[in-house]
Amino acid sequence: MHTDRVSSRADRLLVALALSAGPLLSLGLARFAYALLLPEMRADLGWTWSQAGALNTANAAGYLVGALVTAPMARRVGTARSFVLGAWVCTAALLLTALTEEYAVLLLARTAAGVGGAWAFLLGAALVAAAGEAGAPSRSALLLGLYYGGAGGGMTVAGLLVPWLLDRAPEGAAGMQAWQLGWVALAVLGTLATLVAAVTVRATVDPAPPEAEEHRTWERGRVGWLSAGYTFFGLGYIAYLTFVIAFLQEQGVGLRTVAAFWVVVGVAASAGWFVWGPVIGRLGGVRSMQLLMVVLAAGTVLPVLVPQTWAFFLSAAVVGGTFLSVVTAMTVGVRRVLPPVLWTSGLAFATVAFGVGQTVGPWLTGWFSDVVGSLGAGLVLSAALLVVGAVVALPQREPPTGRAAA
Repeated sequence: MHTDRVSSRADRLLVALALSAGPLLSLGLARFAYALLLPEMRADLGWTWSQAGALNTANAAGYLVGALVTAPMARRVGTARSFVLGAWVCTAALLLTALTEEYAVLLLARTAAGVGGAWAFLLGAALVAAAGEAGAPSRSALLLGLYYGGAGGGMTVAGLLVPWLLDRAPEGAAGMQAWQLGWVALAVLGTLATLVAAVTVRATVDPAPPEAEEHRTWERGRVGWLSAGYTFFGLGYIAYLTFVIAFLQEQGVGLRTVAAFWVVVGVAASAGWFVWGPVIGRLGGVRSMQLLMVVLAAGTVLPVLVPQTWAFFLSAAVVGGTFLSVVTAMTVGVRRVLPPVLWTSGLAFATVAFGVGQTVGPWLTGWFSDVVGSLGAGLVLSAALLVVGAVVALPQREPPTGRAAA
């Protein structure tokens, strides 16, 4: 365990920024940047849409496995060490993805990226939360917001770099296809981010381990409808962020427009909290989650209904600015429905439910697109699943704003 403490507000901000390598790697580079490289990979390797979707299903499945073993690993190895290990595993998986054309090895690499990404994402959040404990609650929220913003930062950097590289990389340069060079570039970014985080993590203190007596038996039905709706969020949101670039290219959108589109998604993801935070505060977690899922569904289906450039960019802003806020709304909902002693257990339960949906979603959408013969149909299915999730969560009860569960 590290003994140096983060001593000032400026230090805490720098720690949160450096440790945002966790979401930058696990979400911005390893999961979502796949959408930028999928069209080139599919064309070169001759995949069906279900095969293409299965690679992000493998990543989500790895994330689910990693999340399930994160707590015992942190207890054995230490939170900070496990965080750094996860970042290196995720980065190595990015490089492995560049070095093979074998589908089975690519599935393995995507799974490993998910496992390492879960460790980096979840444990980085724990370290940032621990660093913010000495400050006011609003300051802690600022640190976590800065940390989670790493996902949007990773998406923005990938959106600027990958399309530029695909457009300019000579065919067969260094014995690699353009999409392989794209993965190499992402691995280089991951290496730089991990090095910065590995140095900074020395200034953190591992959170105290959980009490030996955990609440192993509790009424999961208390957050049952919320978790069920969150499962449908996992099913629906991931398909857009997997297939939308391929859909845009089917509509004749060039790489420069693709780059600008993905940058809008990333910037909106980083800034979405400023729009939706007050709404979540007024409506509460459950109702705001439902609203956000309906808005997200509208953004998902918009490019299919209105295949025009302005609609594409509006969709990018809506989806990018909304999907991370669904996670925030769910967290608020769990914390209001359950007493504090059950918050960790409730969030873990909802996260596993989400992970199941996120694992199935990419393959399901790809399979449906193959059956119907239209990638747009897959995006419509994703939007429908999001609306279903909003409806499923309707029976969930939440204390009125200003009151907490007992």
